[in-house]
Amino acid sequence: MAGAGAVLTPDILLAAYAAGIFPMSDGAGSSGLYWVEPDLRGVFPLDGLRLPRRLARTVAADVFEVRVDSDFDAVIDGCAAPGPDRETTWINGEIRRLYGELFAMGACHTVECWRDGRLAGGLYGVRLGGAFFGESMFHRERDASKVALVHLWARLVAGGFTLLDTQFITPHLASLGAVEIPRAEYRRRLQAALAVSARWDALPPAVSGREAVAIVRAHLARAGAGD
Repeated sequence: MAGAGAVLTPDILLAAYAAGIFPMSDGAGSSGLYWVEPDLRGVFPLDGLRLPRRLARTVAADVFEVRVDSDFDAVIDGCAAPGPDRETTWINGEIRRLYGELFAMGACHTVECWRDGRLAGGLYGVRLGGAFFGESMFHRERDASKVALVHLWARLVAGGFTLLDTQFITPHLASLGAVEIPRAEYRRRLQAALAVSARWDALPPAVSGREAVAIVRAHLARAGAGD
């Protein structure tokens, strides 16, 4: 177990990501963590994500105010809260501490969807080289997490990222283009991504939905992919 006998630091956590492993806990009430390296790894191919026309219209309409890195605590609270598809959470106090410290270092990021001063949904993850490791996402309003994902997608494309890791896949993530790849293939893609000098700030903090959709569609056109 990761928490037995030693205090984990952000630097240890980043080294673990670079080695292809990540921490989880047994639940919100658990004090420790354990390391995970799945045989099959979930990833979002950046040229294989799906942007249905209805979702593109929602993003372009700026139904939500999309912010980046403005309220980490609110995002992790939303990700940790019980929802229709989960009664419990793996986000415990140690997870909150570690990723909060990563956020303060600039290695953990959030994409947030706000409406009328209320956080409607969002996601957070870890950045390392040209890899972004998606940790968790949530929504309180329809499409909020999907809108956050499209804005993340545009930011990663604009910044030259090459890997978007989802760790595992669910039917929901698969419907948006997530796939599973074997551990050896994941390690190969990870090592290539770590050698890339990507930029999270290639786009300004506030990007319109129309601009995000345009970036994504231009990328898909270059890759030969469609809606």
